[in-house]
Amino acid sequence: MPFEPVNTVPLQQFIQQVKSAENSRAKEIKLDIAQAKNLAFTLGIVMSRLHGDLEKLVLENKQESVIEVQLDGGSGF
Repeated sequence: MPFEPVNTVPLQQFIQQVKSAENSRAKEIKLDIAQAKNLAFTLGIVMSRLHGDLEKLVLENKQESVIEVQLDGGSGF
């Protein structure tokens, strides 16, 4: 089931706001509640997707991993 693309505009806006604040040597940035909510939801979606992708990767690697051990008795000391 393919995922819909994530709307990353809130992330891009936040990053731009931080860059602008840094360039103007501002000590703080302010977000209104709508911006903060959009940023939080976008971060939640991104993190959920990353977690899901990581789980898929781990499960795929578990299924493909084969460990072979050969015991030949050894040659002693």
